[in-house]
Amino acid sequence: MNESVEQPSGNYYDKYKSKNVIERHLMSRFLQSFDRLVGMAGVGDAHEAGCGEGILTMRLAERGIKVRGFDISPEVVETAKMNAGAKGLAIPFRTGNIYDLQPSEDAASLMVCCEVMEHLPDSSKALAVLASLARPYLLVSVPREPIWRILNLMRGAYLSELGNTPGHIQHWSTGAFVNLLKQRFDIEKVEQPLPWTMVLCRVRDK
Repeated sequence: MNESVEQPSGNYYDKYKSKNVIERHLMSRFLQSFDRLVGMAGVGDAHEAGCGEGILTMRLAERGIKVRGFDISPEVVETAKMNAGAKGLAIPFRTGNIYDLQPSEDAASLMVCCEVMEHLPDSSKALAVLASLARPYLLVSVPREPIWRILNLMRGAYLSELGNTPGHIQHWSTGAFVNLLKQRFDIEKVEQPLPWTMVLCRVRDK
């Protein structure tokens, strides 16, 4: 029996639906990078770890990819189900913990894990789980530090936390995050849509 490690739910500010012009531009760049990397992978099935409100999961489904998703928050999973239903998309969403995923049930040609790793207390264990599931690709993104915090400070957000978004307990520059991924993956492509690092990587043959 595998020991479960608590996965924090993080913050659920819906950046995808922001009305701020600058935030909408940044999210557009994020989604463009996401679409390019998904296209590079060229897969027919995917599984999103930490699907949030289902925005990226639905984006994959609309490309004709057979996709499913999970999140640790039951409330957010219900929102994802409602969002998909409103678009007429039959996507299996469930509540789950990234540390408890099993290759026999949860593996996919493309594992997607965007804006999740920064919330996890044991990023190395999460990466090991993702490596066991990726057949063979992982598409992952994290906030790019210190740019993320600098931009928060510039807009007057989270001043008492020196710009750190509540729930972010891991912090990586692009180089540091790529080096973490290289422990288990070969890097296919790195993109840097401000203020994120987004990487398509392929699990290394053992």
